[in-house]
Amino acid sequence: MAAIERNQYQTTKKLIIIPAYNESGNLPVLVDEIKRKAPGYDYVIINDGSTDRTTELCEEQGFHVINLPTNLGIGGAVQTGYRYAKRMKYDIAIQLDGDGQHDPGFLDVLIAPLLSGKADFVIGSRFIEREGFQSSKMRRAGISWLGFFIRMVSGVKISDVTSGFRAANKKVIDSFCAYYPYDYPEPETVCLLSKGEYRIEEIAVQMRERNAGRSSIRLFKTAYYMVKVTLAILITSANKKK
Repeated sequence: MAAIERNQYQTTKKLIIIPAYNESGNLPVLVDEIKRKAPGYDYVIINDGSTDRTTELCEEQGFHVINLPTNLGIGGAVQTGYRYAKRMKYDIAIQLDGDGQHDPGFLDVLIAPLLSGKADFVIGSRFIEREGFQSSKMRRAGISWLGFFIRMVSGVKISDVTSGFRAANKKVIDSFCAYYPYDYPEPETVCLLSKGEYRIEEIAVQMRERNAGRSSIRLFKTAYYMVKVTLAILITSANKKK
């Protein structure tokens, strides 16, 4: 890393947003991994009204946490993190799932296009180099459809539109503070940002299987999920054209 790039990296305030719902089995390992692999990053856990021991665990371990009084869902939890990032004047905010699927070792790679000024928003994709955990065949088919549909309505080609491993600069942080989709936010935010003429890049990362617990997104294998996401993207695209 060149001296000027190293200095920029060291002076840039970077926050990891970790949305968590019933992730007491995963958070201790994840926080330890962040401390070991990403010491230059701050983190905040958004405890989204968990009903397991997540609240007690965070208190016992002294984790940096915001406890939501009720379950807002993934959209509300993540937007809480972005609002915290804006309030605390962070330059970059990174989403990292609380289930252990995202490797903090890829954080520097993820934010590189932001530091260089080449992008406003970066998505970590498991499908560029196709290494690591690739998800189920059914889920991959759904992701392919959503990627195709987003490309049709926005012109942006993204291979992993449901990836929750993402990084945003200040402009995108401000945008997400003003509005962030409630349901199925990952695909819809790609469409929103593309219509807002933000620069989006995709970077190859490796993902892992969930360590413990159950995913909060259990509708992906159903036609209902696909119809709702497709309609949300279509409505978003139509509204942005007005």
